[in-house]
Amino acid sequence: MALKIRLKPKEKVIIGSAVVTNGKNNSDLVIENNIPILREKDIINEEDANTPCRRIYFVVQLMYIDEKNMADHHNTYWQLVRDVVNACPSTILFIDQISQYILSGQHYKALTEGSDKLTLADMNEEGANMLMLQTRQSLGVTALSLSAQAAQSVLRLFA
Repeated sequence: MALKIRLKPKEKVIIGSAVVTNGKNNSDLVIENNIPILREKDIINEEDANTPCRRIYFVVQLMYIDEKNMADHHNTYWQLVRDVVNACPSTILFIDQISQYILSGQHYKALTEGSDKLTLADMNEEGANMLMLQTRQSLGVTALSLSAQAAQSVLRLFA
């Protein structure tokens, strides 16, 4: 069954390993064979893979469009997954789902169904980091206050 894609003006799409940029007008493409396709909205570049979960997405994207280097991409994926799960064990459920898609060769499904969960994990990580910084700040202020009180108590002994 053919896949029909409507491209917006100047929209980019990856078809196989080629990057295709549309011209000034809307265009319709009909893809009649089974080949990796990613629309611009689903593509991230290496510079944008700046969080652990975005790096996982980027590597899965490479698995999908760059089959000739699959072994390298798999090795990178499994190392990233280990690091993320060790740092944030609550990610294990959706990482496991993404991994199942990858092991069954369903890389596109791993991208589409896993991307929302990876984004949520990034947001949760940022929230946890913010809470940690707020807690450190609060503890620092409390310690400073206690230190000042202790110093004042010692000074009162000499008064």
